[in-house]
Order: sequence, then structure tokens, then C-alpha cells
Amino acid sequence: MIIRRIMDSNFVDYVKIFCRSGKGGAGMTHLHREKYVEKGGPDGGNGGHGGNVILRGNAQYWTLIHLKYARHVFAGDGVRGGTALCTGAGGNDVYIDVPLGTICRDAATEEILMEITADKEEKVLLQGGRGGMGNAFFKTPTRQTPRFSQPGEPAVEGTFVLELKLLADVGLVGFPNAGKSTLLSVVSAAKPKIADYAFTTLEPNLGIVQYRNFQSFVMADIPGIIEGASEGRGLGTRFLRHIERNSVLLFMVPADSESIKKEYKILLNELQKYNPELLHKQRLLAVSKIDLLDDESRKKAKKSLPADLPHVFISSATQEGITELKDKLWDILQEKFA
Repeated sequence: MIIRRIMDSNFVDYVKIFCRSGKGGAGMTHLHREKYVEKGGPDGGNGGHGGNVILRGNAQYWTLIHLKYARHVFAGDGVRGGTALCTGAGGNDVYIDVPLGTICRDAATEEILMEITADKEEKVLLQGGRGGMGNAFFKTPTRQTPRFSQPGEPAVEGTFVLELKLLADVGLVGFPNAGKSTLLSVVSAAKPKIADYAFTTLEPNLGIVQYRNFQSFVMADIPGIIEGASEGRGLGTRFLRHIERNSVLLFMVPADSESIKKEYKILLNELQKYNPELLHKQRLLAVSKIDLLDDESRKKAKKSLPADLPHVFISSATQEGITELKDKLWDILQEKFA
């Protein structure tokens, strides 16, 4: 059931595409012919430049679904040079619009070639072939009638992997049913799917959290992590990549958990196995569903918190602690970008 739902999702964060730039147009070999002009000389024009394949950032996109069924991208070929020193038309460039946070890898070597992080940012993925020179280019005082020209450069092709890593200020990290989607729906206008079963969230969701004085920050709800996710269990590493681009990690552990400290360490361990650099990010612990506990249980829960980690108790149902949570997140973000 989970596999089928993932396949039906509109969120696509990984595609493999085959691209080919345009080949350069050949130069023209031609001798000028005109009435009353006995020896007009060479007048073959140069060939046109082949089109480039260009990646372009588009802030309106947040998924790669538009490339799911368009995996062959070909730029236009340059046109052959003409007579009368006319240069052939250049081939049309092809733009591949991608959401911000997209990286491009060589499918064969897995080398990261480029990444797109800004709106309208353009980077040439494949350079089009240069047009060949016409025979007029090769005219010299000692070779006044060259009868040859250059062919255009060939097209360049390759297979590439486009991989999306969501850009967000705050990323929610927690086990399934920790209340991440509910929190996002409360603090933003996002409408993630919410239900009382594990793996309700099968794709990341973004929400803009409004703060004081018309300020805001972006929060990302990442599908739940389970122990062994870095080794492929549950949804595996499919969505762990999205955590890499978050400035702050907000760990969420339910207040009725057997051990808040233990759950936090499991989550931290999975992130470390996936990418040790994630441990260098700023962290905040939100103990969710605090409305389920009485005063005595709350005191007991506070004693089981991890040491040296800022925390806040929240309830999305009663709004308890939500303002404090937003204040702490805002302070951490301001400190990070100060």
C-alpha cells in the first residue's frame, strides 16, 4: 500500500534524464559568382553554433514531476553557413526549469556537476558545438581561393541525475506519528495529510510560518524516520536528503514516549549514519502532545530530557507552547545568520 501511494504522489525528487546539445553547423565552401565579376573569390559563411542545454532555477517549482515523462532533452543544431558570407543560424538553447535546491550528478560517475539554489539562476549543463568556418575564413594572400571549409563540432550528450533537496529554514525530524504534520498545519497555511497511523506523510511538505512584524520563515515536514532508516528500513534514505538543506533541525518526540532521551538519540544516530555533517546543524527539541499528560507526568517527562539541548513543551491541539516554540526558532535562525 505504501509503495503504491508513493508512486501515485505528485512529489518527485529524483529523475534521470538523457540530454544532447546541438551540433555546430558546417561552414560553406563557395566562390562568389556575379555578372561582370570574373573572379569573385571565396564567400562561404560560417556555420551556426549548436544550442546549449541549460539548467535554470524556478522558484515556482517545488518538485521534478514535470520531468518525469520528459526524460529526453535535445537542443537545436546549428545551421550550415550560407553564401555571400552569411553565417548560419544558431541552434535553439533548451532550458530545463528545476526547483531551487536541485543538484545535478553525472549518472555514470555520480559526480556532482552543479547545483541550483537561486531563482532564475542559469548553468550550462552541455555546451553546443561550435560552427565550422566557411572557406572565406581561410583566405590568405598566398591562398586566395580555398576550396574547403570546416565541419561543425559534434553534439555532446550524456545521462544525468537530477536530485531535489528542499530548501527550508527549519526541518522537522521525528518518528512517524510524532505530530510533525499537525504542527505544520497549526503554525502555517500548509495542509499536510494527517491521520492516526504510521507513515501518513509520504512526501515532504513546506509551510511558511508567520512571525512578528510580518516576518516569516520556512518549515519543512519530512516523512517519519524509524530506527534503521539509514540502512533502508521504513522509507529508507529516500527523504533524508531533504534534511541536509535545512538550517535548523527541530526534533519532535511525543510526551507520552517511553523515553524521550532514547528516541532523540535514535533519531540523532540515524542522521549521523546518513551524513555526519548533519550533527553540526543547530538543534531544538520539541516535546509534543503535552496535553496528554497531567502535571505529575510532565514533571517526570522533564527529568528524562537530553542534557545540553534547548527544548520546549508544545501541544498542537491546545496551542500550548507554540508561541514559545516560534520565538526560540526565530532566535536560533537570527543567531545563525547574524
